Amino acid sequence: MPLIWAAISAHGFGHAAQVVPVLNALHRHVPDLRIILRTMVPATFFRNRLTAPWEISPAEQDIGCIQNGPLAIDMEATWRAHHRFHLTWDDRVRAEIEAMHRAQPDVILANTPYLAITAGAKAGIPTVALASLTWDLILSEFPAPPGMDTHALLRSIRRAYAYADRALRIAPAPIMDSFNSLQDIGPICEPGSSTGHQLTTPLQLAPGIQTVLVGFGGIPLTSLPFDLLDSLSGYRFLFDGPVPQNNSRFVSLRSMSVSFRDLLSSVDIIMTKPGYGTVLESVALRIPIVYVRRYHFADEQPLVEYLHRYGRGVELSQDDFFNGRWRGAIEAAAALPAPLESPPPPTGATDAAELLTPLFRPA
Repeated sequence: MPLIWAAISAHGFGHAAQVVPVLNALHRHVPDLRIILRTMVPATFFRNRLTAPWEISPAEQDIGCIQNGPLAIDMEATWRAHHRFHLTWDDRVRAEIEAMHRAQPDVILANTPYLAITAGAKAGIPTVALASLTWDLILSEFPAPPGMDTHALLRSIRRAYAYADRALRIAPAPIMDSFNSLQDIGPICEPGSSTGHQLTTPLQLAPGIQTVLVGFGGIPLTSLPFDLLDSLSGYRFLFDGPVPQNNSRFVSLRSMSVSFRDLLSSVDIIMTKPGYGTVLESVALRIPIVYVRRYHFADEQPLVEYLHRYGRGVELSQDDFFNGRWRGAIEAAAALPAPLESPPPPTGATDAAELLTPLFRPA
């Protein structure tokens, strides 16, 4: 039976969210497809999302970034973690090759661990990168720690990416020059179903009250300045994190039975960082975004440009965010007119599936 080895970065859930629609589209082309998910993303993320039979094979695939919450990157710790990762690089590659030989997949798909790309190529298996960023691009934005040869580390990462037989760059994305064969595909976007009518009763929404989803992706935001936000009348905030008891302005998503994906499609406004999935889905749904930038992430600028071209977005500084000065940005986002241009059709998953299908061995 055809088998794909999907190596997925566990830096948040954004990489997995890009891979799942591709695997589902591929399953429509290859009905008896089986999937090995080589990742540290928890299995719960994939339940009720993947349509083909799958199994998790947990293994560290890359480092990503060391973060103190979703907005603060510890750049020195990130560099040092990558350095330690590469100290055992040859052993890691050998272990991946052995695991691939045991499983005997037809295709390696990587978003975007360069370990799997190197191992897949050396194992003689067709290897495809699916990417809206690469880790060499991200790291190149970070200052180097004293005494570390970061240029040599970046060269090693770029050499590893160059092993890919083909790379599929998902729109929108920054320029990538690490791959030898690069092909652009459309956006990947699968918005949930609106459940707005189901929020009125559990949230006790009075007429005119707007709902704001405060969600920053797979790296949790553990606290907010709740005391400074009590005066924000006219809004109910759905927070992807813990909420103090007896707080009437905020509701924790943990207390709700609606999935994050469906909530995102049901609220009036979204407050988030510029991450791929949230930006693409919000634009498709025509929901305004208040976004808080990190300014040290290479894929952030293309996403912000996409948002302002095809959607409605207002930036809120980190200082204003953490000090509870939200009202002006929320009101400004809600008042933005509809964009003049429609977003490009979300063909990325189908594009990728059509390019991957011929790589499977005939039965």
